[in-house]
Amino acid sequence: MHSRRTVLTTAAAAAAAACATGAAPAQAAGARIGRQPVSPANGAPAPATEARMRRLISRMTPEEKVGQLFVMRVYGHSATDPDPADVALNQKEIGVANAAELIAKYHVGGIIYFGWAHNTREPHQIADLSNGIQKAGAAQPLPVPLLISTDQEHGIVARVGAPATLFPGAMALGAAGSRDDARTAARIAGEELYAMGIRQDYAPDADVNVNAANPVIGVRSFGADPQAVARMVAAEVKGYQGAGIAACAKHFPGHGDTDTDSHIGLPYIHHTAEEWERLDAPPFKAAITAGIDSIMTAHIVVPAFDASEDPATLSRPILTGILRERLGYNGVVVTDSLGMEGVRVKYGDARAPVLALKAGVDQLLNPPDLSVAHAAVLKALQEGELSWPDIDAKLLRILLLKDRRGLFTNPFTTHEAVDRVVGIRRHLETADRIANRTTTLLRNEGGVLPLSRLRENKVLVVGVDAAPPSGTGGPPTTVLADTLGALGFTATALSTGLTPTQTLIDQAVAALRDRDAAVVATYNVTADSPQRQLITALLDTGKPVVQLAVRNPYDIAQLDGIKAALASYSWTDVELRAAARAIAGRQKPTGKLPVPVMRADVPGTVLYPIGHGLTY
Repeated sequence: MHSRRTVLTTAAAAAAAACATGAAPAQAAGARIGRQPVSPANGAPAPATEARMRRLISRMTPEEKVGQLFVMRVYGHSATDPDPADVALNQKEIGVANAAELIAKYHVGGIIYFGWAHNTREPHQIADLSNGIQKAGAAQPLPVPLLISTDQEHGIVARVGAPATLFPGAMALGAAGSRDDARTAARIAGEELYAMGIRQDYAPDADVNVNAANPVIGVRSFGADPQAVARMVAAEVKGYQGAGIAACAKHFPGHGDTDTDSHIGLPYIHHTAEEWERLDAPPFKAAITAGIDSIMTAHIVVPAFDASEDPATLSRPILTGILRERLGYNGVVVTDSLGMEGVRVKYGDARAPVLALKAGVDQLLNPPDLSVAHAAVLKALQEGELSWPDIDAKLLRILLLKDRRGLFTNPFTTHEAVDRVVGIRRHLETADRIANRTTTLLRNEGGVLPLSRLRENKVLVVGVDAAPPSGTGGPPTTVLADTLGALGFTATALSTGLTPTQTLIDQAVAALRDRDAAVVATYNVTADSPQRQLITALLDTGKPVVQLAVRNPYDIAQLDGIKAALASYSWTDVELRAAARAIAGRQKPTGKLPVPVMRADVPGTVLYPIGHGLTY
């Protein structure tokens, strides 16, 4: 009689053994680490492959089947030996000590990496963690590789920091408008994630940001033009999946027109069916046409599609009726985090996973209490609320995705693979070249820019000190000053923060007196923001003042008297360096607004339209 363990392929078994002895697992398995041949999610799998996955499903216990539906967080830099503080957090939140125990107890199908969970310290550590997770999966009575994922959108959302290559985020790429740049950035990012053992990226963001007050999407979107966003989404899907990892378009059916953050509340989208078809649908249709492996749901209410006002994650009319049946998508559907308030507020932590599966979801991402969620799904199956044939169909989609991404033949990586790919000079130089095409010059009255026109070259850099994603550098004032200094300016940084006090404003004014110009990094300026007072005080000196919006490009609408204004769309180093080069005149700004900037004093009136952008 064959053991259930025989379902693990010979190559993966060899790799697991090599990992246990410290050898290079991919070499031991005779496999190549790098891009893998892929087939689109909507393409029919080979009959032999589907039959193999169905046999695997038939050997699973009920607990294993349910476990495969979950993608879970876990604290620690190691699969078996995390720091004591991480062990304590795991025991408190999950009831296990480490990733290996999580896999053994719950048979989870995937693990998601976060910086705050201490999963992503540096590339070699990430690779070792990934190998440890796959080794734990291979050691189970029924070995199944895990799908390791993360949110590496770039720009303001990046879980893996330097020395990995960091690219401009979505709205910055939208400002450049180049599908080739988007595809290249995604391909390189995918290759680096693959080398670290990560086989799924929860990117690209397919939301169309038509609401300037959107607190959760904003610059994570490629822009406000649905067709332009669709082109960029399709390009990134091809880039990521061409690099061998699963892409994930989010957040279906579209999170772009809301003024509520679904992390802390339940947003409503009041688009009609016709408006949704015109505004929200095109990027998701483009992703599906491009063969995307997975789509993430949104915790948003769309009354036009579901009168029950259930969030889309729990809505069968939206996930099955629209995504599956109308759009014809047959790949994997994953929830946004089940720990977010938008999905918890109406039904609670036990019902939400069950209702999500009934709605059409395949993977349940990061429930706040895994024991509660796992038990609830098992109970729903035992009582007949959920059916085993439906669960088997979900498992088949998940396992076929894992197979497409090479996890059944080559789930491991090596330090050598990391060193060949991650953060290499060619990738870093490509990121800088792409960033050079993103900076947008919104205003340049009187030829204030470039600052190379100054008689002297002493520049004061003031403004926000927003903390960038882990490992991406910063703060903005320092990065800008250092870059300007390297370009021949005498640049001094003075961080005044998001809410500068009068004392800091006075310090900035005093510092500007013996300098030739000021560069001010602004961040989401509102009508009552003290950042406005800082800029007014600097303008009153009579010295040239250059304003750089380091997140949303709408700041200029709140700033009277500014003659020179740019947008970098993020405060991460790669975009700030590009902005500094444009300010210095070493690189012409060529970015074009991918969203409109509306006037603050006359609502509904456009100040700068989509496509606006000056150059020198």
